[in-house]
Formats: sequence, structure tokens, C-alpha cells
Amino acid sequence: MPDAARRDLPTIDDDTRPFWDAVRGGRFLIVRCRSCGAAHHYPRPFCPSCWSEEVEWEQASGRATLYTWSTVFVNDAPPFSSRLPYVAAVVDLEEGPRVMTNVVGCPPEELRVGMALTVAYEEATPEITIPVFTPAA
Repeated sequence: MPDAARRDLPTIDDDTRPFWDAVRGGRFLIVRCRSCGAAHHYPRPFCPSCWSEEVEWEQASGRATLYTWSTVFVNDAPPFSSRLPYVAAVVDLEEGPRVMTNVVGCPPEELRVGMALTVAYEEATPEITIPVFTPAA
């Protein structure tokens, strides 16, 4: 299946390209508003708190806490069916934004709300790397 048809790959545009380029290089970026100071993720060219367009990229620490998760046992859509079971999660970054992601490297039964996580990177294709989270050491 060509990469363009894969449902698990992001659509990269001019507004998100700096994020995906940084992730490919092992860095997780967020956007911070210069007007109100709010940090946000997913990347967008305006602040969702005050609507200012005065935003700038900032490297995040990569530390997060687990907010919630669901273990997915059934998903017939390729390529997800080959990954079952997997953990779909929402994490709170240390900088404040809440992020949808996957948690890897931990049996689902060991996950706990508030557990410390750290970002890791999985290469999906030679051009696209996906940030995931794993239990902090």
C-alpha cells in the first residue's frame, strides 16, 4: 500500500512541517503564544486561547503524565490490525498541553493515571517518525 493511503500517517502541511521535521530529529516541539503565554499542541499558526497569531515553536521536555488510555483489541483497518493490542492514550505534557498518542513499552495492565512518561520516537517510514510515550525510567 502506498504511504499516501496509510491511515496511520499524518498529513504534513506548512503549518505542521516544523513539528514533524523536529520529531524526525528526535525533538518534540510545542507552540507557545507570545501574547498570552499559553502553550499548545497540536501545531497551528494561532493561539487557541487568545487567537493571537504571535506564536513560536519551543522544544518540550518530553516528560508527560498519563491522563487516560484505552487498550484497543479490535481494529480491522490496516495497518492497525497488525498492531493489536495497542494503547491509545492522552497525556499531559510537562509544559501543559494535552496530547493524543500511543503508550508503548508497558503492559496495559501496568498503566496508571498520573504515571510518569517520556517521549520516544518510532520510524513509520524513512520520511515520517511518530512520537509515542513510554514509562519514565
